[in-house]
Amino acid sequence: MNGYNAPSFQDRAAASMRAKQKALAAMKAAPLLDADALAERAARHAKRDALAEAKASKARQAREDKQRLADEKRAAAKADRVKAEQPKKTEAELKAARDARYAARKNRK
Repeated sequence: MNGYNAPSFQDRAAASMRAKQKALAAMKAAPLLDADALAERAARHAKRDALAEAKASKARQAREDKQRLADEKRAAAKADRVKAEQPKKTEAELKAARDARYAARKNRK
């Protein structure tokens, strides 16, 4: 029984050359695109690029909004901490402020 006969280097090189020649012939035989087809293709590419830019812009805006909200939340938390750290007014201070408001209102009348 005959075994497998591996192709030699020359056989593989010739087969490769034939494949390249066949691909080149097919490429040369393909019809060239006319101006209308090229314009249509350019329009499709422009539309695709515009859609991609719009999507990127929307994503960028969403990231900026998310960052702005996080910054606002941090600022509010900091303001709450500062307010909580302020000393509480005593009853006497509250009463004095209330009396000052009453006196100011009385003087306006």
